[in-house]
Amino acid sequence: MPKGLTFLPSLALTAVMALPLAAETKSDASTVLARVNGDEITLGHIIATVAALPPQYTQIEDDVLFDFVLEQLIQQQLLGQQQQELTSQNALTLDNEKRSLLAVQTVGALTDSVVTDEAIQAAYDAQYAEFEGEDEFDASHILVESEDEAKVIKTQLDDGADFAEMAREHSTGPSGPNGGSLGWFGKGQMVPEFENAVIGLEKGQISDPVQTQFGWHLVILNDKRKSEAPALEAVRDELAQTLQQDAIQARIDELTQQAQIERSPLEGAGPEIIRQLDLIQE
Repeated sequence: MPKGLTFLPSLALTAVMALPLAAETKSDASTVLARVNGDEITLGHIIATVAALPPQYTQIEDDVLFDFVLEQLIQQQLLGQQQQELTSQNALTLDNEKRSLLAVQTVGALTDSVVTDEAIQAAYDAQYAEFEGEDEFDASHILVESEDEAKVIKTQLDDGADFAEMAREHSTGPSGPNGGSLGWFGKGQMVPEFENAVIGLEKGQISDPVQTQFGWHLVILNDKRKSEAPALEAVRDELAQTLQQDAIQARIDELTQQAQIERSPLEGAGPEIIRQLDLIQE
């Protein structure tokens, strides 16, 4: 028995006849694997059950999982045969599940016809054909505690001191050991005072001391570029989801226009009645 799996209580299965697969016959979904008092359990029932299992069950070896699921279905059949019909609540739940599964089938068919490689490529081209990109900056900084200290370092830099060496020697920020390098970043990724200072610089220019919540900065703009459009593969899932959602909504709108939908007012009660479970318990 796989560790962590919960079995129904052990039952006497004297009424069960297990049917081994015939070696000379190729099995399909209709292949009967067991009969419980005449009620059939097929290979299709097992496959559907396995497909709906939580992800952790995929780690179980197939032969172990096969035996486990078949035994569960047999035991469920035995217990189910003790009931003549579903309770009102369970019958309503079954109605809801059937409605949901049918809707999922419609969505699946719609998705297959709409979300194609060609459609994704077309959506990508439409969205990024005229992509101009946003400004991105490669900058380094030296962070110190006071304006006076920053001014002294600025004077040394203006006299030809190496920025990276000064950052390694004086900067209190985490980028100091790396010569103050912050790498590439876009607008909105730095605090406003720092970002405004960077935007105002030319390549190779060093700013005057800039105060932020972290202290006083001297900033050098190493380089500037425009961001590139993302690769198709990087946004494929996002584009596919948008195509799917748009297609589903369009189909719902179309069906709504064609359908006769009558909504009846809720009489004699408020919306809180939806929590009145006793109304469906019989």
